[in-house]
Amino acid sequence: MRIIICGGHLSPALAVIERLPKEDKVIVMGRKHAFEEDTALSLEYQTMTSRNIPFISLMTGRLQRHFSRHTIPSLLKTPYGLIQAYIGLRTLRPDVVLSFGGYVAVPVAIAAKLLRIPIVVHEQTLEAGASNIFVGKFARKICISWESSAPFFPASKTVLTGNPVRKYPISNTPASTVKRGEQLPIPNGEDPLLYITGGSSGSHAINELVEGALEKLIKKYRIIHQTGDAKLYGDFDRLIEKRESLGEEKDRYIVTKFVKPEEVAQILEKADLIISRSGMNTVTELLYFEKPSLLIPLPISQNNEQGKNAQMLKDAGLSEIMDQQSLTPDILSQKIQTMMENIDTYKTKVSIKNTLENAADGIIRVLHGVVAS
Repeated sequence: MRIIICGGHLSPALAVIERLPKEDKVIVMGRKHAFEEDTALSLEYQTMTSRNIPFISLMTGRLQRHFSRHTIPSLLKTPYGLIQAYIGLRTLRPDVVLSFGGYVAVPVAIAAKLLRIPIVVHEQTLEAGASNIFVGKFARKICISWESSAPFFPASKTVLTGNPVRKYPISNTPASTVKRGEQLPIPNGEDPLLYITGGSSGSHAINELVEGALEKLIKKYRIIHQTGDAKLYGDFDRLIEKRESLGEEKDRYIVTKFVKPEEVAQILEKADLIISRSGMNTVTELLYFEKPSLLIPLPISQNNEQGKNAQMLKDAGLSEIMDQQSLTPDILSQKIQTMMENIDTYKTKVSIKNTLENAADGIIRVLHGVVAS
């Protein structure tokens, strides 16, 4: 079976790719750059090419929530993205397209429909993304992660599979022995470990908050901080300089542009507290590992999607939520301290590990069923 995978959600896509039978062939269509206005390479592009998975870059447009100088140029790219997708699919002739949503998936799905290639959609969120609602109208099957998404799609072609997660063995490599380009080190020591992440693209707002609180935090905690690589803000370079100014304490602070997908699980297992955005794939991993977290939802997420995700984790007993607009470095530092002083109280009230572990297999069964039909 030849499968085209597209969309903006790397973690579940990788979970499915890794569980596919060896005879199945995967090709990915996606974005080469993390942001339209930026030259930084996307994590999906870096990850797929490093694994020798064929990657076709699409230069397509997106419907932006706020008008800016990029809005019109972005929309003008839409026809070009559709042409790219059509030519790519017509050349490759896949058996099925698996879409993980997002604006990149739309031209691929439209091209697949024109070429009569069956489409399977996977929805990660508690409700449904706009692109998946659109593509779901002509998709053959729709896999959902949560029962709450069911009302958004036709019941006759909707299947509850769950949201796939990945897990890897832990590395105990000391920070002092890791060479540049090798596995991301875990800071040495006995103090609690914080993992700070803004998602695969990073978060400028979270990076600035951490930068302001760093000198306080570093005295009490070991920190792994994933910044993203947005050239527009230069957060990574600035925080590397900040790290060098910490003197003897700098080895307690690991700053990185990206965390490789195979290392996320390792860090989550070792971390005592995660400070993060609340995208659904991050929330799913936190549920799987049952990890306490301080969540800072993206204020402009569609239909307050990240706020709803964060609330689900708080209701499960694992998280606290902070509003980005009211946060300062001092408030962030104090909230982290309060949570760490009461860390044993953050325990999940539910366990969905079995569901999450079997999700990738469920999606693969749907793919094979669609191709066979």
